[in-house]
Amino acid sequence: MLLRRRAKLDLQDKHGLTAIHLAAWFGSLEILKLLVQSGADQSVENTEGLNMMHCAAMNNHTDIVEYIVDDLQMGELDKEEQYGNRPFALAAAHGCVRMLQMLMEEPYNMATMEENKVGDTPLHLAAKHGQHETLHLLLDNFDIRNDVNQAGQTALYLAADGAHEDCVQALLEAQCDPNIFTLSRSSPLHPVCERGHFPIVKLLLNSGAQINAQDQHMQTPFHLAVKNCHIPVIHTLLEAGCDPNITDHMGQTALHIAAEMGKVDVVEMILKAEVDLEIQDRQNKTVLGVAARGNMVIIVDMIIKAERYFRWKCNYQMNNTDAIESLHNESPLTFKLDHSPDTNPLRDMIWELAYKHLKRNDWKKLAELWEFTEDQVAAIEEQWTGPDSFKEHGNRMLLIWLHRVMIEGSNPAKGLYEGLLSVGITKIAGRMFLLIFTECRYFWFQCLEGTISNKRYSICF
Repeated sequence: MLLRRRAKLDLQDKHGLTAIHLAAWFGSLEILKLLVQSGADQSVENTEGLNMMHCAAMNNHTDIVEYIVDDLQMGELDKEEQYGNRPFALAAAHGCVRMLQMLMEEPYNMATMEENKVGDTPLHLAAKHGQHETLHLLLDNFDIRNDVNQAGQTALYLAADGAHEDCVQALLEAQCDPNIFTLSRSSPLHPVCERGHFPIVKLLLNSGAQINAQDQHMQTPFHLAVKNCHIPVIHTLLEAGCDPNITDHMGQTALHIAAEMGKVDVVEMILKAEVDLEIQDRQNKTVLGVAARGNMVIIVDMIIKAERYFRWKCNYQMNNTDAIESLHNESPLTFKLDHSPDTNPLRDMIWELAYKHLKRNDWKKLAELWEFTEDQVAAIEEQWTGPDSFKEHGNRMLLIWLHRVMIEGSNPAKGLYEGLLSVGITKIAGRMFLLIFTECRYFWFQCLEGTISNKRYSICF
């Protein structure tokens, strides 16, 4: 009816689309034929340079393309649109497998792996958009694997960056190289670690991806995983043997970043990997200094515990090669705050001592006796809660001391009593002796009765 009333066939909307574009886009062959018979412009392009063949190809309408090529004899519509993509490339980007198969056959011969204006081939486009079936078809029919676009990105990089796991697996199975770097020195492992795509991380590592590769900011995949707190990825990288001591352009290790962000769980994981805690960033700050500067009290204490533990472990292992592993099988290593009911009586005694008995500098005397370093004391003292901050400082120092004592299997009550005597705090030592004796006696009976299960703590007493 509209055609009989002489409707204008080639009017364009704001995107430059005409009726003939829409007929090809939605696969309306009958309408397309009506428009052509009525004199519609068959070569018209929209604002992006798309003609009716492009519209049909990217929507898998093989009958439309057959009509254009066989009946209209307009093979010249197989041309580049605004971004340099021909119909074959657009079909690849949109996962149109039937269309690709047809364009590769006689008499069409429109298959091409030419690059578009940014250097992307149809393989790049299929990988970028997660077109798994299309990817397999292209890999089976074209000898192209590791070509890079203008940004230096391979199809594997684009698939990994888009978190297309099945595409990554297909490309790796086709022997694509996981260690080709972009112009920004980023490998496929960098974006997946940054975004936390755990399954793809595993795939890339199993295919030989360089685990310690550094990008243009000298950041490793481990830096990026830590910065974004992707716990499973961090664990996987550590298990795979990444080097946690590599520094970025700011001189920071991944632990510097975690400490600065205050991420307790991440700090705990990295500390257990036995990192070098003496590395300084460009501001000459160790991880302890960074945590103290940011008032990350829990993390400050964790780092000091780790420093003291590693020093003790180094000395201990000289004479006890296999003992450390069996020790942690009994009580798993942790540097976090101790909330165990088994040590609650001890922690209560420590709080009583720090808040009610120790004077302003007494805790520092004990810290010196127990070989706390000047930097460790300064880091504890960095926290300021008012004129009575020394009470909290003393409590924290004593809890850090207790951490190593419990690992050593020493007697904490005896150590505390002897420590007070050694620094000349005799009156408090006498008072604490009675309190310690009473508490330990109660604690011992709990162990005998089975209320407290951990035998190491009962042995200490």
